[in-house]
Amino acid sequence: MKPKRLSPLYKALPLLLPAQADAHASEQGLVLLLPTDVYTGAGVAAVAATVVLLAFAPAGLMTRLFATVRLWRARPGLLPVLTSCLSFLFLLVVVTAGFLGPRDPLANPLPLTVWTIFWIGMVTVQGLLGDVWRWVNPWSGPLAVLHRAFGAWPVYRVRGAWPGALTFLAFMGFLLADPAPSDPDRLAALVSVYWLATFVASCIFGPRWLRRGEGLTLSLTAFARLGMFGRRGGRMRAGLPGWQIATRGAGPGLALISVLLLGCGSFDGVNETFWWLTRLGLNPLEFPGRSFIVVQNLLGLVLANLLLVAVLALTLWPGLRLARSDMSLMRAFALFAPSMLPIALGYHVAHYLTSFMVDGQYALVALSDPFLTGADLLGLGQFYVSTGFFNTTDTVRRIFLTQAGAVVAGHVLAVLVAHAIAIRAFGSHRRAALSQAPLAAFMIAYTLFGLWLLSSPRF
Repeated sequence: MKPKRLSPLYKALPLLLPAQADAHASEQGLVLLLPTDVYTGAGVAAVAATVVLLAFAPAGLMTRLFATVRLWRARPGLLPVLTSCLSFLFLLVVVTAGFLGPRDPLANPLPLTVWTIFWIGMVTVQGLLGDVWRWVNPWSGPLAVLHRAFGAWPVYRVRGAWPGALTFLAFMGFLLADPAPSDPDRLAALVSVYWLATFVASCIFGPRWLRRGEGLTLSLTAFARLGMFGRRGGRMRAGLPGWQIATRGAGPGLALISVLLLGCGSFDGVNETFWWLTRLGLNPLEFPGRSFIVVQNLLGLVLANLLLVAVLALTLWPGLRLARSDMSLMRAFALFAPSMLPIALGYHVAHYLTSFMVDGQYALVALSDPFLTGADLLGLGQFYVSTGFFNTTDTVRRIFLTQAGAVVAGHVLAVLVAHAIAIRAFGSHRRAALSQAPLAAFMIAYTLFGLWLLSSPRF
């Protein structure tokens, strides 16, 4: 059977987009032709203006802004169990394709499913809409079937969210430091072992393990708190993204994973820049390969998260003093760290947008013919993978403005959410504004940092 015909640019992709095979965002040297400093200045000014306006806003603005609309009554049912089991069967198919399918990461459906459909697409949908992961989690359905067949769960308890935080860090370490995270055989083996280990742990500790011990579910559950749709009082509700964080209390687990999501996401951008390679004493134009910087990237990942925790604590402490509050720093950290989630999501969307635009097309082709047998399961016909949107200044400008807009929108929303939390915590608009001054300055500086990352040359 004649293979699907791709664009003539396909053979040039390894040169034009060297990070594609590593499941990273496409290189962004083209944006250097744009007046990025103008866009960066405008973005920082927008966040700064939001901070100033909130200081003089009416006291009841946050209550009205994060008000929700009641929707239908939320009732537990068997449908999520069914969809989860189907998701598990789909995972079996793509893992099998990882072992038996084509060796090219851009033709094998497993790397494209894990890094493009899940890590880019699912995380984005989860953060924008709400808890979609509940329906496609590949563990909850099989666990529910096992529970129905054999009875009650064990009584062992999971204390804290640190197991999930560690597994999430391990996931990010594999993504950022492994020499070949998209190698089909390597990834298929890892996914198989990880699914089985998580399933066994869930059998020992019960379904609570998924929410506290499994890093991907922990991170996706955190992003779900950012979505427009959520459950409260037995009903589905809809509101401005972030309403669940702004109006609900938060615990240490949510605070910890929120900081890790931002820290890991930020380092995911830093470690691709020329700046990072020059810090390591390497010439970016003669990059020796990821295998030469495995240890450096792992250390950088850990240090980035420790630095973010330290900086966040240093901005919260003077805020508590300005507000004349006796709240402990740990309590303040648990309250305000989740307000970093909009920043993490905004940068996630911006960082991976170009990768999704290209790799999403390859994912469709791979899923339509996972074993290169000539099948056309999705009915794509003569589908062409196109990268033409990188070839003109107009389309590149639109892409960059979309990325910059995502970063700025995330920071603006973070400022609003943090201010709403402060009003709830300190009781008055004045004390809330005083407490947020150092944190707001940090968010403005982080806006500049995020937009700088977008416009920095990458290898």
